[in-house]
Amino acid sequence: MRFFGFVSLAAALFLCALLLSVAAGGPQAVHATSYLGFDRNDYPGDEALPILRKTFSFTGYWIGPPPGEKRSTWLGKRSRLQSRGFGFVVLWNGRASRNLKSASDAHRKGQLDARNAAESARQEGFPAGTVIFLDIEEGGRLSAVYHNYVNEWIDTLAQEKFRAGVYCSAMPVDEGGGVSITTAKDLQDQLAGRKLIFWIYNDACPPSPGCAFPQTPPVPSQGGLAGAAIWQYAQSPRRKEFTAQCPANYTADGNCYAPGDAAHKWFLDANVADSPDPSAAKE
Repeated sequence: MRFFGFVSLAAALFLCALLLSVAAGGPQAVHATSYLGFDRNDYPGDEALPILRKTFSFTGYWIGPPPGEKRSTWLGKRSRLQSRGFGFVVLWNGRASRNLKSASDAHRKGQLDARNAAESARQEGFPAGTVIFLDIEEGGRLSAVYHNYVNEWIDTLAQEKFRAGVYCSAMPVDEGGGVSITTAKDLQDQLAGRKLIFWIYNDACPPSPGCAFPQTPPVPSQGGLAGAAIWQYAQSPRRKEFTAQCPANYTADGNCYAPGDAAHKWFLDANVADSPDPSAAKE
């Protein structure tokens, strides 16, 4: 009788534990962890790194000239940033639509950009498997020619042993007749089985918290695309047409700064990601 009494007691305790587990979400309930990061076109300087590292886990890293520039000031800084504990979002500037004249031109330039990006990434010490994000500044639906360019970027990077990412808008554009589209969704719909990692931007409030750095950051998908790996939720300078409803947490000059940057030396864009090193190669 004592044995059966023990078994009954054990069964009852197990049932209680099971019920409590279900009520709490069960062992399969996973709480997503998000990480803060920053990006800017210009390298902020060595003196900025210990201050920025107090807030950010990762940084954007231009392996080619940012938009409007002839060179990247980030080149040669990888080991210095890595020694401070930063992860990376590796960036390459994408072509504008007006510079893609035809499907064949888009194929050629997609191949060229991917090969040049892969070569620059290797020179900077990034290993095979690193994600390289193509910076697309245009919003709304993209042309068929532009999709040819992006798909060639993806295919050629794969041949070069790198993974393809894209930085693009997740902000809806009204096309009339009750139809709206985001660049991110448009790209996602045209992949034809290809794999592409998304870094989206959406600085409108809501969903953006404005220039804020919460201890428990939001998850990237809250920016407007399910499955997004990174969400840029604040830009410098702020875009008033989208940020009018944001909390009053931008500075008077309209820029966003890290909490530790009391002198406001390094304006930046703020991001959140599902990894502290979003471009890292898979093991």
